[in-house]
Amino acid sequence: MQAAPAQPLLALDAVVVDTETTGLDPAKARIVQIGAMVVRNGRLVPEERFERLVDPGCPIPPASIAIHGIDDAAVRGAAAFAEAFAEFETFCAGRVVIGHNLGFDLALFRRECRLAGLDVAPPPGLDTRLLGQICFPTLAGFTLEILADRLGVTLDAGRRHDAVGDAESAGRIFVALIPFLRDKGIRTLAEAHAAGRRLDDVMQGFARAGWEEPRPVPSVPPGALERLDAFPFRHRVGDLMGHPPAVVDPATPLAEAARRMIERRVSSLFVSAEAEPHVAEAGIVTERDVLRAVAAGGEGVRDLPVGGLASRPLAHVAADDFVYRAIGRMDRLRLRHLAVTGTGGRIVGALSARDLLKVRASDALVIGDAIEAAEDAPAMAHAFARMPLVARRLLDEGVAAPEVAAVISHEIAGLTAKAARQAEAAMLAEGFGPPPVPYAVLVLGSVGRGESLLAADQDNALVTAVPDDPEAAELWFARFGTVLADLLDAVGIVRCKGGVMASNPAYRGSIDDWRHRIEGWVGKTRPEDLLSVDIFFDARAVHGDMGLADTLFDEAFAAAHRAPMLAKLLAEQIGTFHPPLTLFGGLKLTDGRVDLKIGGLFAVVAAARCLALRHGIAARSTRGRINALAEMGIGGAEDLERWRDAHGVLVQAILQQQISDIEAGRPPGNRVDPAMLGKAGQARVKTALRDLAHVADTVRDLLFRA
Repeated sequence: MQAAPAQPLLALDAVVVDTETTGLDPAKARIVQIGAMVVRNGRLVPEERFERLVDPGCPIPPASIAIHGIDDAAVRGAAAFAEAFAEFETFCAGRVVIGHNLGFDLALFRRECRLAGLDVAPPPGLDTRLLGQICFPTLAGFTLEILADRLGVTLDAGRRHDAVGDAESAGRIFVALIPFLRDKGIRTLAEAHAAGRRLDDVMQGFARAGWEEPRPVPSVPPGALERLDAFPFRHRVGDLMGHPPAVVDPATPLAEAARRMIERRVSSLFVSAEAEPHVAEAGIVTERDVLRAVAAGGEGVRDLPVGGLASRPLAHVAADDFVYRAIGRMDRLRLRHLAVTGTGGRIVGALSARDLLKVRASDALVIGDAIEAAEDAPAMAHAFARMPLVARRLLDEGVAAPEVAAVISHEIAGLTAKAARQAEAAMLAEGFGPPPVPYAVLVLGSVGRGESLLAADQDNALVTAVPDDPEAAELWFARFGTVLADLLDAVGIVRCKGGVMASNPAYRGSIDDWRHRIEGWVGKTRPEDLLSVDIFFDARAVHGDMGLADTLFDEAFAAAHRAPMLAKLLAEQIGTFHPPLTLFGGLKLTDGRVDLKIGGLFAVVAAARCLALRHGIAARSTRGRINALAEMGIGGAEDLERWRDAHGVLVQAILQQQISDIEAGRPPGNRVDPAMLGKAGQARVKTALRDLAHVADTVRDLLFRA
């Protein structure tokens, strides 16, 4: 599959290429050797290599032979370029190419193709020479040797100026550059390409030398997401599942189990001695299992206990998972039935392939399950890299931007949970042992609200049971928080600049530690003491002891509800809000853009949260909180409707800009170019901002209204 612009460099499946030639002038030189090697998921794959000698159709100059050692005798009988290039294209299989001084090789490929009568466009590519200069602009030079020395990479001197040897060297340098590029904020293909193009002097020098400029990856790979159906991205598994679940005792005879399937009109039964089984303890027997047992025949088949036929362990999804996750899981595991779990892992329903017939499959549906199945950071990054494409297609299909944000949030929560499990495994591998006490990982802020967009950073926290040995527990969880942060950062969920992460001692601790913090928040008297506190009330547990997390949140919510001064202080944080509109109603721009998060989204999110805490509304999403206020009669219906509309308009504008920026290789943020919106979009944004102009006054008015 062709890479997308948002493909992380860490998860890249690419081909590193090098050529040996008859000379250094791309307008005259001919290729005598093509060498290539695969880089996949941040690792060089030496066993996947390509090497072909090429008959240039002309004598090889002595000066060139002195460099690479390939003479006329060596290429006598070798393939002509057209044949060798066809094999090389098959080896590349549409993947991105990487090379050192790649523009020289691309220029040679273009000229050779033209001479051979081939009409072939150069593939998208990255140049390690440019990437090296981006990372280390003050180096004396950017040859393979100089970069290798700076990066601590050992090159095989005996294979220098051999196409495969130089390809391998360039590959090793590319892999070593990835963390340095990440430190520069360059994580994706598009960002790397855009950063290279900003080296104007270098690019102009390449052009003067007749080199080919490496192409970016197309915005939408051919055939990507062509058949995407919005339904599975808008509905949860709980909307489709059969419930209550049909459960039979393991001793139930086969004939009785078949009768119950017919009566319940279901195609499977869960097998457990408990009426409400835990997913880890139950099995499943399906109508196909019954048919196979009958077909096998044998005396007393009707009386066989179903416990002996049940399959274990149970594949399952959560009731609040989006439907696309269930489709992806069924497809990966080649199953027709899934258990559906609720709080605490209890089975609350069943989902079958029949339930999903209404949903059409597409490439996008495997994203969530690909994250779940990922075994390392590159695989997680690879899966999440398709999210911008999915988001764009969903918007094109007319899905409301807040619903798209809910999908993005669900996958970031999934990434966080997956990273937590991998961090646990890493702790075992490092000799730290298992967790010393039960714990839970929480996502905060926009992910907890289900409103994250594509510029998400890490907002998470960690709560543990009260340990017998606090010092030992802190040692374990401090390391765990660091590993978790490192994993998420590698995947593309960057570290929070404000330090709202479990790696920060202020955002981890026992439930008693958190109770003490919450008591402090409730008793604060200055708004500046509450910075980053408000996002805790958007918290949602994604991994670990969910009961522990629920207890903490319920206690925190109740304490905040009983503390009107806290709500008043949170309201004062909104008091300085002024929408970015000019005196005559235009958008106030800084460097050609307007920040719609600080300039609009912040106000409506904070207002809904503040009023929800004050009036005992447990909903976490902004729209859910606004809807609950309307149902309780708190605030004017028209005002609240305008808040809802404004929230949707601003989320859509920011999301559209982020998608555009990601495809162009610009880091996504919250600043929007009005030109991207068009006249109609600008008008909607201005209306939304005007509707939020008095949000602070409205909040103060509604704080103490019954």
